[in-house]
Amino acid sequence: MSLSTNQGPQKKPKKITKVRLKNIGLYYLERYESSVQKLRDVLRRRIDKYAFANPEIDKQSLYALADEVIAEFETLGYVSDSRFAALKVRDYLSAGKSARYIKTKLKLQGIDEQMVDSLIQQSDYDPFEAAKLFAKKKHIGPYRTSSDLKQQNFKKDMATLLRAGFDYDIVCDVLKIEPSSDIEF
Repeated sequence: MSLSTNQGPQKKPKKITKVRLKNIGLYYLERYESSVQKLRDVLRRRIDKYAFANPEIDKQSLYALADEVIAEFETLGYVSDSRFAALKVRDYLSAGKSARYIKTKLKLQGIDEQMVDSLIQQSDYDPFEAAKLFAKKKHIGPYRTSSDLKQQNFKKDMATLLRAGFDYDIVCDVLKIEPSSDIEF
């Protein structure tokens, strides 16, 4: 039994030029707010795909072209790590994410940890309120519907909050509170 697909022959990737890299970058930035590192990854994946189909191509010179395009985009304000970080921090905080979660996610995107720390401090981050919001959204701890389920799932709820990046003391405090309707989402 042979494995075959009904797809025709694979199309060769288009030649990579500076203009093509600009177009790829602009198309990506039209759809997504991005960090510099994420945009660099997108452009390099496209270069790698082209270089795989054309082994004689010098990838390093194409990477240098991509870096030129990114520098130009930064100058024009199309891509900005500080703007990206501010948007992400705001979104994550409104979703009830922990500071540890936010720092980890943004570090993976190539954002400086000190920048993230300062943005979190500027936003009046309260870990207890964030943990309460997270528990309410996930319907765990004091926000479970039945008091029997609260006791049965105490350890599970604690583990969920700890995995979400909240400190042990905060988790204990959140699981001991009575549910209230002071958190709206």
